[in-house]
Amino acid sequence: MTTQPNAAATEHLPFFITPPGGTDVLLYVMVVFILLFVVGLGVIFLTIHHLPERIAHRTKKVQLEIVAVLALVAMFTHENVLWVAAQLLAYIDIPDSGPTYCQCG
Repeated sequence: MTTQPNAAATEHLPFFITPPGGTDVLLYVMVVFILLFVVGLGVIFLTIHHLPERIAHRTKKVQLEIVAVLALVAMFTHENVLWVAAQLLAYIDIPDSGPTYCQCG
């Protein structure tokens, strides 16, 4: 049995049309592209989502734990208000108002 194209078909077929029994290269290229795209989008999403924690960690702020918890809870609950609160808390320098002890003489 020979594979003859239909008489109504054009003589030149596009590159993405595979012959019978051939390998569909476009399918494999698209699978790799979609996988890389999804993984890349996930990395970008997590990088942006943990931005307040990185900002608070670089400046050695006292409220690092609060910012980290707010960013984590915002990621799991999809509440953008918590992420904005973590971002603001990471940028604001809260002074240490703990008890001061006098070491007098």
